[in-house]
Amino acid sequence: MSTLVITLPDMPAAAAQELDYVLTFDGAHVANAGQVPLALLPGAGEVVALVPLRRLSWQQIELPRGSLGRGFFGDGGATRLRAVLEGALEDRLLDDTAELHFAIEPGAQDGAPLWVAVCERAWLKAAVGLLEQAGRPVSRILPEFAPEAARELPDTLWVLGEPQDARLVALTHNSVASWPLSAAALAQINWPAEQPVVAEPAVAALAEQLCQRSVTIEQGSLRRLRAAQSAWDLAQFDLANSSGTRSWKRASDSALRLLRAPRWRPMRLALLAAALVNLIGLNSWAWQERSAWRAQRQAIDAVLTSTFPEVRVVVDAPLQMARELAALQRAAGQASGRDLEAMLGAFAALAPAAALPDAIDFSGAELRLKGLQMQPAELSALALALRPQGYLATPEAGGGLLIRPGAER
Repeated sequence: MSTLVITLPDMPAAAAQELDYVLTFDGAHVANAGQVPLALLPGAGEVVALVPLRRLSWQQIELPRGSLGRGFFGDGGATRLRAVLEGALEDRLLDDTAELHFAIEPGAQDGAPLWVAVCERAWLKAAVGLLEQAGRPVSRILPEFAPEAARELPDTLWVLGEPQDARLVALTHNSVASWPLSAAALAQINWPAEQPVVAEPAVAALAEQLCQRSVTIEQGSLRRLRAAQSAWDLAQFDLANSSGTRSWKRASDSALRLLRAPRWRPMRLALLAAALVNLIGLNSWAWQERSAWRAQRQAIDAVLTSTFPEVRVVVDAPLQMARELAALQRAAGQASGRDLEAMLGAFAALAPAAALPDAIDFSGAELRLKGLQMQPAELSALALALRPQGYLATPEAGGGLLIRPGAER
């Protein structure tokens, strides 16, 4: 699914204002990038909004235990958590906390320091609302820069903007700080020589001159695309969707990151390899089982044809063998299991002494006993007892019992 990453404007949003965008189809490569009015933005399956660095303030606090309880994402829990954040940050912020939007870092835990992103609520709502009015509903709101302990990139000093308005951004695993680009600011930062300095093309020469070292040049579109892979989501509290929609959005976004993010490529390959191995293994096991079944059936058929050569066509080897054996027994004057005497003997050995039939009907190796003075449950139990003897017995209406030779004998 394609993703459109839109950088929200610093100034109050307007429909005619040009916006920076990045379009990607796989989350790893830039398909298109530029700066166009809202109406000319390309279409995409997912829209992600980036909040510029200048619009965010970062505060690290430690909340009282229990503030991040099980239900803090629900309506009541969100209200309580926002009240806790307002109390904890009231003395640090110059603006009225009621006019600010807060967002806590992903994976925040009770009793541990956590980062809180702060920005002007009215500006953020207006910018996101303008996109929604233009048919570009935002699925996630991400910071342009964010402190993340799990960052894969090393600590980096960024030089951004235009020569007349360039800025320094020091991004580490535990902080984000920004200053206007100047020699004094560089001297204050005292950036280690082993840590990289990355500059946008427009300010690369100025950065090399002031830093007195070579810098890595990178397009801003690559940086914005990388920011779209962040686990942050500033759409919290009153900017969050309904709980069901939010849960579905988070699950779908996580699945998309798993499918597209470069860092998950080894896991995707491992899952694909495991699926292929299981598929090959199942097919191999099924082939072996079919081969074993065919070999067993051929062995049974061979026993029948070798014992009774006159049998030319094998349909049901056990049944055919039982019939041929019964024919041999009759020819030799011996009683077989298909004879009346054998069937009556098996019945008499298992039936109660008082179970005497009123009538006996024997035809085609089927014995039908009528008028047995037995309850239905007794007839069913007798039928089960006759089965190991090689007979199939079926209770009939009026106390009758039908006994036929089975293939088990």
